[in-house]
Amino acid sequence: MFEIQIRWLRANFGFCVALVFLVIGQCAYAASVDRYDPPTPKDWTDISSLPDWSGSWNPKITDQDMQQKTNPPPWNARAAATIKFQYAEEAAGRPTPLFVNCLPEGMPSWMLITHNAMEILFTPGRVTLLGESDGNRIRRIYTDGRKHPDDPDPTLHGHSIGHWEGDTLVVDTVGIIPQSLLAVSEAAGVPSNGDMHVVERIHLQGKDILADDLEIFAPKVLTKPWKTTRLFFRQRAKKYDIVEGICLEGTYIPKIDKNGDAVYEQIQYDVGGNRTVTNK
Repeated sequence: MFEIQIRWLRANFGFCVALVFLVIGQCAYAASVDRYDPPTPKDWTDISSLPDWSGSWNPKITDQDMQQKTNPPPWNARAAATIKFQYAEEAAGRPTPLFVNCLPEGMPSWMLITHNAMEILFTPGRVTLLGESDGNRIRRIYTDGRKHPDDPDPTLHGHSIGHWEGDTLVVDTVGIIPQSLLAVSEAAGVPSNGDMHVVERIHLQGKDILADDLEIFAPKVLTKPWKTTRLFFRQRAKKYDIVEGICLEGTYIPKIDKNGDAVYEQIQYDVGGNRTVTNK
């Protein structure tokens, strides 16, 4: 019997080796596949050790205005010409309508120039930013140790992963669509045109001041990475509610139709302004 087994192994040596490697490969694959496990009680308890970012946060708009004057982005020549034109149009009372199409401001414009409040939620493996101004203003920052996808599906907000360094949340964002604007005001900004990468260090700068230190890599519109900071202050005077904001409400008027139903009717409007440098 033993000699028969030896002869069988010799005759099928290649098959046996292949089978061993197949088993090893399947085990390695199983170990490498990300899986979702429900949070444990300890995962929820660990959240209590994170810094207190509860409540509603409003942007410090005066700081936004100062930053665009004292620390402008290092635009390349083409982008600089567009921004100069947009500033001139704004001064003439014809601000460029950058955010009138009801698309999200996207990254990094949301953090740079928003005028609306936001909430920050901590859950196991994720930090979620919820914006006030529109129903689709949401950022998911994954803190569960995952990596960026090898081939991310580009979106306006991109794919964000983060980790904690003490009380600072370090966020890395890639996969931002080329159409997402790099804006310095609600009337001045240019499309990133692709390959944008944003690194943030979000931390408390005092009890009720949240600082977002950004480093923005946008090689299609900047001559070098741009470092800037945006500040948000917490509402403490009262329990401040986030208001539901729907972008399209401004283009509709409430009516009662012929059936007696309450409906919205689209209205005609003209946003005016210009988007880019003219050829004249």
